[in-house]
Amino acid sequence: MAGYLDHYGAGEERREKAVKTIAVALVVSLVALGALYFVFKNWRQERQVKEFFELLAKQDYQPAYSLWGCSEAKPCRDYPFPEFYKDWGPPSGKTGPEIAKTRSCGSGVIVTVRYSNKPEEKLWVERGDLVIGFSPWPGCPAGR
Repeated sequence: MAGYLDHYGAGEERREKAVKTIAVALVVSLVALGALYFVFKNWRQERQVKEFFELLAKQDYQPAYSLWGCSEAKPCRDYPFPEFYKDWGPPSGKTGPEIAKTRSCGSGVIVTVRYSNKPEEKLWVERGDLVIGFSPWPGCPAGR
């Protein structure tokens, strides 16, 4: 015969188990979200640089130039198309580009590009409009 107090505290154990399960799920979710953020925070900027090199590989220089925020109709004052072509056209010899690393820095991302036959290069990709350019710094200056 079951007594009056035989099931005393049974509801408390279930509640405690539910709280522990929720706490573990929350911690696991936060760790997973943190990892996803770390992996994908510069994804758009990396994709823009990859697209740039894909256009160069197809020798589509005008569309690649437009990724620098310049166009044939509105060339960049400090980087006209002939200069761009000299840097990035067929005689440049820059082959096998791969993104070595990215680093967030203020309003943009510094993308380090490694080549199979040239020294690595640092490109800057603005976060807002994804315009590519040469990085103004070798690394992110302090305070940025």
